[in-house]
Amino acid sequence: MSLSEQPARNVLGGPLEECGTDPVTGFYRDGCCNTGPQDLGSHTVCAVVTAGFLAHQQSVGNDLSTPRPEYGFAGLQPGDRWCVVASRWMQAYRDGAAAPVVLAATHERALDVIPLEAMQENAIDVPADPGGLM
Repeated sequence: MSLSEQPARNVLGGPLEECGTDPVTGFYRDGCCNTGPQDLGSHTVCAVVTAGFLAHQQSVGNDLSTPRPEYGFAGLQPGDRWCVVASRWMQAYRDGAAAPVVLAATHERALDVIPLEAMQENAIDVPADPGGLM
C-alpha cells in the first residue's frame, strides 16, 4: 500500500470516523474531515457547532449560518456536525468560543494547527439529542 492509499487517521491515531451527513460535511462532501492538497483551509476539525461558535464565526467574517443555495449550503444550526477549518476553530478557542470537538472524527492534520490538549479540553461524545448544545 502506498502512502497515498493509507486510510486517514484521527487525532487519537485511530481510523478517521465519519463527522456528519445531515448536512453532508467535509471538504470533499464525503461526510468525513478528509483533507488533501486542494483543501487549502484544512477543514479537518469535526465540530458540533453551538450558537456561540456560530455567532463568533459570523463576527470574524466566517458566516456558517446563512444559507448559500448557490453552493448547495443550507446554513448550519446549533447541534450540526461540521468539518471546520483548523485555524478558525483555534481562533474561536483563543476567543473563548470553541465548539465541542469529536476527536475520533477529527483528522490528524488538525494537529498541525491545534494542540491536542486544546481539542481534548473541548472533546464531546455527540449526544443522541444535540439540541441541548444551543
